[in-house]
Amino acid sequence: MKSIGVLTSGGDAPGMNAAIRAVVRTGIFYGYKIYGIERGYRGLLDEEIIEMDLSSVGDIIQRGGTILKSSRCEEFKTPEGREAAVEILEKYGIENLVVIGGDGSFNGANELSKLGVHTIGIPGTIDNDLAYTDYTIGFDTAMNTIIDAISKIRDTSSSHERVNIIEVMGRNCGDLALYSGLAGGAETIVVPEIEIKSDEIVKRIRTTQKRGKKHSIIVLAEGAGSFVNGAIGLKNDLMEKDGVDVRITVLGHVQRGGSPSAFDRILASKMGNRAVELIIEGKTAKVVGIKNNETIDMDISEALSLENNFDEESYEIAKVLSI
Repeated sequence: MKSIGVLTSGGDAPGMNAAIRAVVRTGIFYGYKIYGIERGYRGLLDEEIIEMDLSSVGDIIQRGGTILKSSRCEEFKTPEGREAAVEILEKYGIENLVVIGGDGSFNGANELSKLGVHTIGIPGTIDNDLAYTDYTIGFDTAMNTIIDAISKIRDTSSSHERVNIIEVMGRNCGDLALYSGLAGGAETIVVPEIEIKSDEIVKRIRTTQKRGKKHSIIVLAEGAGSFVNGAIGLKNDLMEKDGVDVRITVLGHVQRGGSPSAFDRILASKMGNRAVELIIEGKTAKVVGIKNNETIDMDISEALSLENNFDEESYEIAKVLSI
């Protein structure tokens, strides 16, 4: 019987379980034996491999995180580590491997494909930082988690007439900050793709103050901006230049958790199903994505070579609407 292994690697994302479920059930439907590899590439090298059946993925579509767990593995990044991984896959008779994760996970899958393993990647990362696909699994859920936090923080911000800085994830990609800030009505959005000085932010705060609005919401992507110490540096700049009362909320890993949205469940289900179809077609070194609402696939190396195009149009709309 032909077999498929599935693992999750890197940072967890809501919807990964839905993708695992889709891979397992589609694979079994087409007569494959399915193995779950726990703790990513680390678990592969440690032979944490379990056979999965239909009941293994029952009642998980609504759960956040990943039932297969995830970790990072420096050993796998070495040629010796990858060769050991191939030997272990051969030992268990696993000919195909579905990797759910981000760019680092995809790099690992690409290297394994060069050693003869049929690999397919599914994009699971809340940052939405893979340019070849419009959306990655987990992004929509994380964005809605941030929007909910913005709404709650706005209540206390307006009560105390404060400026609140909300720091979100996305060190190298500002999508989470941009879209949650736009949807949440933030007065200022700070992303790595667009440089903004604290003087401009002060100007915006003063503009809103003149029309009687004494509170402001600033959504800041972690590490973005030219401020020393990020959110703390921005807070100090604002207090020094304008004397405003500023509070910081760092959402941190709360953005990774929670039950996945309907969008992420559907996206993950489609991608997991397509990943198995690509295996059946004999494809390897491919990644699944979504473009213009259609499921697509692309060579891993090509997908990873594409540069992210920041949505400047939405950024400008957010600026206009925040006056």
